[in-house]
Amino acid sequence: MATHTMRPHTGTHPEFATDEGGGMIAFAAVLLGVLGFFNLLNGIAAIANSHIFVNNAHYVVGDLRAWGWLMTILGGLQLLAAVGVAARNQVARWFGIGVVSLNAIGQMFFIPAYPFWSLMIIAVDVVALYALCVYGGKERV
Repeated sequence: MATHTMRPHTGTHPEFATDEGGGMIAFAAVLLGVLGFFNLLNGIAAIANSHIFVNNAHYVVGDLRAWGWLMTILGGLQLLAAVGVAARNQVARWFGIGVVSLNAIGQMFFIPAYPFWSLMIIAVDVVALYALCVYGGKERV
């Protein structure tokens, strides 16, 4: 006769019962979504040559419109990564790390157009990288 061990129901899903860092992964997913949305808006404003950017700024590569297209594309990719990270997909997590890293580098080149905003977004990118790198790995046993 086989014996079965029954565990009492604790009210939480067993997959997330010992989820160390699950809150940080949710935070990273939301942060990726916010960064993606901000970059979409920033990129569209740059493409339209909005008046919010510094006039007569000199860029290392390209012009304001070129960087606007880059920010728009990165914003869309960040939104896709946010959905994947929220679904706890490891490929999406690594993709998110790559996109956030590229965004931090891209924002460094965007500093002549909008200095304070670019530096603030770089700081948020660093926080998102920390959350994705430290808490996004496989479950520890």
